Amino acid sequence: MRHIVLIACATLCAAQVTPDPKLRANRDTYSPVMEVLKAKRTPVTDQQLEEIRKLPMETVWAMLRQLGYINCHYSGLKSTRPTEKLVGRALTIRYLPRRPDLAEAMQTLAKEGDWPAGYNVRAAEETKPGDVVVVDLGGTITDGVFFGDISALGIQMAGGRGTILWGSTRDLTELQAMEGFPVLAVGFDPNPAAQTGVDWNVPVRVGTISVLPGDVIVADAEAVIAFPPQLAADVIEKGKRFVEQEDYERALTRQKKYRFRDVYPLNPELRKKLEAERRK
Repeated sequence: MRHIVLIACATLCAAQVTPDPKLRANRDTYSPVMEVLKAKRTPVTDQQLEEIRKLPMETVWAMLRQLGYINCHYSGLKSTRPTEKLVGRALTIRYLPRRPDLAEAMQTLAKEGDWPAGYNVRAAEETKPGDVVVVDLGGTITDGVFFGDISALGIQMAGGRGTILWGSTRDLTELQAMEGFPVLAVGFDPNPAAQTGVDWNVPVRVGTISVLPGDVIVADAEAVIAFPPQLAADVIEKGKRFVEQEDYERALTRQKKYRFRDVYPLNPELRKKLEAERRK
C-alpha cells in the first residue's frame, strides 16, 4: 500500500511545473481554458458588431439556440440606460471578498505588472475601443460595488461601450446621465468597493451564464447574451434571414389576405413565395 502511495505522489509531483516568474506580470491572467480555446476564437470585427447590433435580441438568441448554445443568456439585471442596447467584446474581471493576505498579494502583483491595484482604475486605463467590461463580484449588492461614475467615465473615454456587473455600482444618478454607456447590474448601492480584483481576462460568471474574454456581448434591459466570437458570422447570416421572414409575415398579416394560421408560421405555399422573392 505504501508503495502505491509513493508512486501516486511521484506521478503527481512529476506533473507539476515551475512557472516562469515573468508569468505573474502578464497583462492577462493565465487561463488553461483560454489556452485550449484560443485557436478557435476568431476575434469579432467592428463591422460584425454593428451588424449584430441591428438584429433584435430575440433573433440573436434564436440563432444561438439553433447553433447549440442554449445556456448563453441571463435576464434580471437592471440597466442605467434601459432604452439603449449594449454590444461589444467582453473584457472580463473577477473579484473575491477582501482579506489582508489576498490584498497584500494583489498589491505585489500590481507592482510587478505595473498596473493599478484597484481594478476599476485599471479598467479605465486598459479598456480598448469596443470593449464591454464584464465583472464577476459574486452577485451581491451591498458588498459587491465595482466602481462609481468617475471610473465609468474613464472606461467610456478609453472606448468602452458599457459594463455588465454580476454585482453592483454606486453613483446611480450620475451613471443614468451617461449617454451611450449602459451599466447593467444586480443593483445599486452607495457603499465603496469592498472586494479585491484578482483575475484579469479569465472566464467569469454572470448569473447563470459563463462569459469568456473576447466573447460577443449583446445586452439590453431584457437580457444579457454572451457567445463565442467565431459564431458571429453564422449569427449574422442566419439572423438576417430570420428577420426577413418575420418582416414578410408582418406584411402578409397587414394585408389581411390570408388566414393568420397560414401566415404564422408560414404555410408551404407562402414559404415558396418567400423563397422565390429571395432568389430574385
